[in-house]
Amino acid sequence: MKGKKEKEKIEELENNISEENNQEQQVDNSPSSESEDKNALEKSDEKITELEIQVNEMKDKYLRKVAEFENYKRRSEGDQLNLITYGAESFIIKILPVIDDLERSLQHIDSANDADTVKKGITLVYDKLLKVLDEQGVKKMESVGKPFNVDYHDALMQRKEDTAQPHTVLEEVEPGYIYRDKVIRHAKVIVSEDVSENNVQSEETNSDDAVNNKDN
Repeated sequence: MKGKKEKEKIEELENNISEENNQEQQVDNSPSSESEDKNALEKSDEKITELEIQVNEMKDKYLRKVAEFENYKRRSEGDQLNLITYGAESFIIKILPVIDDLERSLQHIDSANDADTVKKGITLVYDKLLKVLDEQGVKKMESVGKPFNVDYHDALMQRKEDTAQPHTVLEEVEPGYIYRDKVIRHAKVIVSEDVSENNVQSEETNSDDAVNNKDN
């Protein structure tokens, strides 16, 4: 916006110079006014020189602003490219120690005395990985025992469960994850059946069968 105003100022000064030149060409050449004309020409020349200096200064400022904007634009494009290319660098650096721990655990599996030791080592690595994800805003869903919600869950099947409320998540086949406020993976779950719906459907089926038998 500032560069545009400077450009308009340059154009205004150039127009003033043009007007001064026109006035110089229209000066009366009669002998009686020769002295006045000479003074007028000198003043006009001084004014033109002054305006030309101002125009050159404004042009120089304008060109510098254009150059600064182009440099800023290139830097912004470079920063954006670096962000796209290396945006995950900090996360990768944090997850590398988890990979190191996992590799060490795998190396000592054969020499472990019992399964509990192996399980403990893997659990430590798992907890460390979840902590890294949590620091990045990634959280694991807790689905079991909660009402089924299509925004968070994908139902793989339904199962009859007398002790659970209808449409309650009974089992989590695959956990879901949330990144900040966005669901990045729905949890795959098994949901309790609505027994009342099954009873209604069964009664309707029996009623239809009775009508069909009566007609026969």
